[in-house]
Amino acid sequence: MSELIKTTLNGDSTDLLMDKWLDHDRNIAHDTYHEWFKDVRERRHNDIANLAEKQVIAWNKGAFSPENVFCRTVDTGRLISLGRTWTTHVYHHHAIQERQLSMMRVVFTMLPELMLLRGMHDTGCDEIYIVVTDLRRKEMDDVTDYFKLVSRFGFGRRCKPSMEDRIQREHIRLSHELLRQHRTPCFPQIDLIVRAILYEKRPRFLVLFSRQTTSYSQIFFTDPSYVPDEEIFYDYPTGCPNPCCTDDCEMIRFPRRGNRSASVLQIKTPGKTKRIKSKFMCNWIDCDVSFGEVLTARNVDKNSDSSEASAELSSENTRNSGHLCSKCKLVRYCSVEHQRKDWDNHKRVCVKI
Repeated sequence: MSELIKTTLNGDSTDLLMDKWLDHDRNIAHDTYHEWFKDVRERRHNDIANLAEKQVIAWNKGAFSPENVFCRTVDTGRLISLGRTWTTHVYHHHAIQERQLSMMRVVFTMLPELMLLRGMHDTGCDEIYIVVTDLRRKEMDDVTDYFKLVSRFGFGRRCKPSMEDRIQREHIRLSHELLRQHRTPCFPQIDLIVRAILYEKRPRFLVLFSRQTTSYSQIFFTDPSYVPDEEIFYDYPTGCPNPCCTDDCEMIRFPRRGNRSASVLQIKTPGKTKRIKSKFMCNWIDCDVSFGEVLTARNVDKNSDSSEASAELSSENTRNSGHLCSKCKLVRYCSVEHQRKDWDNHKRVCVKI
């Protein structure tokens, strides 16, 4: 059994794909996503006082482009542009390379979903992992159930002999079935690379991509808190170019129903499990202040000469609640100095409410 080939696409490749996606002449499906973002922009929140905590997607200024669309991160609560690039690692069988099938096309197929999932996380998504398969729909369902079973009972813990036998039998069944259908890569290769990525890289999510037109591509999340909010993404486009298809026709299984429809693989390590907690932090990307925590000298910029920063440093026992942007009330800052430093980015979304 040969190893899968890894193709790495850097940030420049991501920028190139974004430019291509925005081109109306070459990408007709762009209109569907444009209308969805436009609809989200027009939704109004009744409770203005809690707007900063509620608004997940913000597109308030400029033309439709990733640089002008902002997403609130689930791990830090910051409002950050979708224009951030990332590095994509695509694992595929050598036969795909021999057929000269570009991995750029694979990433381009799910670019809107990757932009949103990348934008939802402040940290941990600088690298995205995709495993390319040719699984059909029923086979993808079976493989998904297998990895859910393995992550629940087989990762980071000793399971009962009966459960080990069950996992082994399921592995053998899938291996024989996919071998009989001449699937590439074979199931042992898929199992090996997915386990290795989950155990060594600890990504926020992992994509199991299918080249079959009658199948779908699965997104595995490694924690329930990483799943998109159902209240925002319930009507997210399916990605299918056929306008006659129903909502059940999905090219990318994006969890529009939140945790109810998401495939979550909760990977546990030996020892005490560290619970993932969401924080609400200063919106300046280089600041590590979490609101509600006790301020210390290391939390505040030492080079700051603002009066507010000096007051914070003089009282280490003061809990920082931050202050809202007085214009848009979408983000919080720990000091005026950090608000000034973040203005070049924040001005693209800041409008008076």
